Order: sequence, then C-alpha cells, then structure tokens
Amino acid sequence: MGSKDGLAAICSREIGLSGPRLFARRFSASERDFCRNSVDGKLDLKVIVRKLNLYGKLKGHKGCVNTVEFNSTGDLLVSGSDDKQVMFWDWASHTRRLSYAPGHHENIFQARIMPFTDDRHIVTSSGDGQIRLGQVLDDGQVDTTRLGTHEGHVYKLAVEPGSPHIFYSCGEDGLVQHFDLRSNFATTLLCCTSLTENNKQRRNRVVSLNAIVIDPRNPHYFAVGGAEEFARVYDIRKCWRNLSSHSDEPVDTFCPVHLVENNNVHVTGLAYSYTSELLVSYNDDLIYLFQKNMGLGPRPSSASLKAAQELEQPQVYVGHRNSQTIKGVSFFGPNDDYVLSGSDCGHIFIWSKKGAKLVRLMKGDQRVVNHIEPHPHMPFFATCGIESNVKLWTPVATDVSPLPENVEKIVESNRRGREYQSRVVMTPDVIMHVLRLQRRQTMAFVERRYNTADIESGDEGNAVPSVLGSSDGNGNAVLEDNEEDSAESSGDCNIS
Repeated sequence: MGSKDGLAAICSREIGLSGPRLFARRFSASERDFCRNSVDGKLDLKVIVRKLNLYGKLKGHKGCVNTVEFNSTGDLLVSGSDDKQVMFWDWASHTRRLSYAPGHHENIFQARIMPFTDDRHIVTSSGDGQIRLGQVLDDGQVDTTRLGTHEGHVYKLAVEPGSPHIFYSCGEDGLVQHFDLRSNFATTLLCCTSLTENNKQRRNRVVSLNAIVIDPRNPHYFAVGGAEEFARVYDIRKCWRNLSSHSDEPVDTFCPVHLVENNNVHVTGLAYSYTSELLVSYNDDLIYLFQKNMGLGPRPSSASLKAAQELEQPQVYVGHRNSQTIKGVSFFGPNDDYVLSGSDCGHIFIWSKKGAKLVRLMKGDQRVVNHIEPHPHMPFFATCGIESNVKLWTPVATDVSPLPENVEKIVESNRRGREYQSRVVMTPDVIMHVLRLQRRQTMAFVERRYNTADIESGDEGNAVPSVLGSSDGNGNAVLEDNEEDSAESSGDCNIS
C-alpha cells in the first residue's frame, strides 16, 4: 500500500466509493491475517502500524487541544480546547465544518457526539464543572443548554454505546452522574470514597475522579478512576437500586498489588477492550492491562491482596511519562492489538498489547501529547496536546519506520523522571494541586515561547452562533503535510 493509494482507498471507503466487503478484506486484518493490495501485495497490521506517519494538522484553535473524537461513521472529528471553542472537522476534505462556543467559562476537557443524532447533539465538560449540550439547528446555529454541574473539574464523559440519549459524567467532587437527554435533570448515582480501611487519614475521604469508561461488551458495567490507586468497576443496575443512599459499592476493583496503599499515584486514564479487558494508566507510574479475573474484590483486604499475589499479574507497558496532564490511554486495531499513550516527552508510544513490546515512537507535540483517539473503523488516529492543533496519523509512509536511534535515551529520561517523582511523598489532595500547578507552568512556558500573533487563524467568539464553511486563508482549517508547529501559539491555557 503506497502512501497515496493506501490513503485513497481509506477515503474512498469513507465517502462510499469502495464497497464494504472489498474494504473489509483490505483493512480489517489482525496480525495473524494478511490483506492484499494491488500495489504492494500483502500487508499485515504490523506493517500498517510501522508505516504510520504524520498526515496533516487541523488548525483553528487558539489554545491547547484537550479532546478529539471521531463520530460513529468516522467522517467527522470534533475537538475542544482551552479557547473554550468546539470545532467540527471534515478531516478528509481538510475543512472545518462548524465552530461554536458551548458556554463554558473555563477550558473544555471533553466533547462527545451523541450517536444516532445525525451528529447534531454534542455534550461537553469543562474546568468550570458544567456539563452542557449543544444542538445544531437546521440554519447552522447551535443552541446550548446546561445539563448539570459538578464541584471542580470534569475531565471525562462516557456515552452509553448506541444510545442517542444516555451518558455519564465524573468529577473532582467524586460524583458519578447519569444524564438522559429526554429529561431536564441529572441523577447522582454515587459518590466515590476511599476504599482503604487501614489508613485513618484516607478513610471516608472523597476520591476526585478523572476517568470513566463503559464496558462495550456489557454496558451494564462502567469503570472509574481518580485520586487513588484503584480502578473501580460498578454495575449500573446496582447503582439504581441504591440510588437514595448514593452508596459507593463497586462490584470489583483493580490495582497492581505493589501500588496498594501508595499515596503517590492516581489513575488518569482508563480504556475497555471489546473483550472486557481494562487498561489503566497511572500518573508517574506505568500502564497496566487487567483481565477480568485479576480483580481484588469490592473491598480490597489483606486476604484478597495475598491471593492476588499468587495469580497472574497484569501486563505492564513501560517507557512513557505521565505527570504533567491528565492523560488518556487507548486500544488500537480491529482486535485491540495495540496500546497507545501520549507522554510528557511529546512522543506517541505504541506497544503491542500481547507482550508489551514497544513498536513505534513518534514525535507528536513540542511539549506533551495528552490524548490519542483511534478512528472507529480505519487504521489511523488523531492526537492532541499542548500545541493548538489536531494531528492526523495515517499509514502513508513509503517505508516501514524503525524505532528512532535515541529511543533508549528517551525511555531512560522518562524512567528517571518517574523515579524522582516517586520519592516525593504526597497526599492525593496535594497530587491534584501539583498536577494543576504543573499544567500552569507548562502553559506559561508555551506562552513565553510562542507569540500569539503567529497562531494559525480560527474564529473565536463568545456568541452561540456557529462558524460554517471556513476556507483556507481566512481564519480556517488548514491541513498541512509533515509541518512542525514551531511558530504556533498555544494561546490562553490557564487552569484553575
């Protein structure tokens, strides 16, 4: 698959010029299965991953981009930024389709398109604690509504698979809220409190939450993680039964045994595979893959920890650094064959899921890569970070790319940073404060380095009306091949 022919086949499928059966034969193979292409003969997923390269950049935001997501069909991408704007992109035609201000007073941390709404309903969360709904009207205007609030930041939302109405939020106040767009109010399902019974300082403490994900194989279950060492799994049916008490009763918990009672770590990212494996990313530690039988039970005890030590241990993914921001983690490939993560060193890390071998290391940002969003059907992904653009990564390279020559130096530098941070003893509340401080320092560095006059244009407005049909050179989306953002500004990137 050459760079032009391979991407052309992908785009042809996206706009309906290639039949689904032909496309599936070419692109849905796992590493055990091969696909044929008239240009290069046989290619497997391993080759596709090693041919991933920067395809282009979507420019328009005036601040750090914190969230990117494809719609269910994969033809549109939505992004949210510290500039308090939400933008829709037609990545294939290199244009910005829509831009609007959803009404948040602080940085937008997540924007999700509700499925089966013709891409007209977008839910957003922010540092101001608000959960808001944007509804795209027939005339191109966007009607915005506040659906609910948390105390503190709201980093993540989780949409019920296949539902145009139902989604969940989690916040720094420890609450998990349920939203149904057919009603006008949010329902608080539970408040997370510390599971550690032996530590008096942490007993009954509210746990600030950073991440929430729904198990795609069994949507009755969802997992949350935050300012403690445990990733918790809940049964939504049990939550409804205990609704009056907001009882915090997980059905299972997951944590590497050596991190239990460790006050220096917290969960920043979670991801479920299609077989209910749970991927957990920790600040200043590593990424762990848990099978369903590796849980410590609803209330971890000395007995359960001892039993866990005798069981198979989770797979560990090593090399990146997760300290400065709330980083996500993702699976990649038709069978969740790979694990993806950003890093404080500005690189994208790709490991094989089985064996945890580092197979790709790509420079994704001048400072920090925050989030990686795989395309729902195709072998490529989008990334965002401290820079004010969205980057697209596709298998367009002519040759297979090896790991960079300085890979050992990068990994070692990240390891030293983790070990240094682990020697500093902090309470979970202090961890969250330091995380915000590190983000402010990063933003200040970017503002000093880049002149805001050099920002690639993108209309910023406080009004609700959207910006439609932008064209090159007039405050518009720009997709440029393999161009470094040395002259871009990250704009206003403050966090409180």
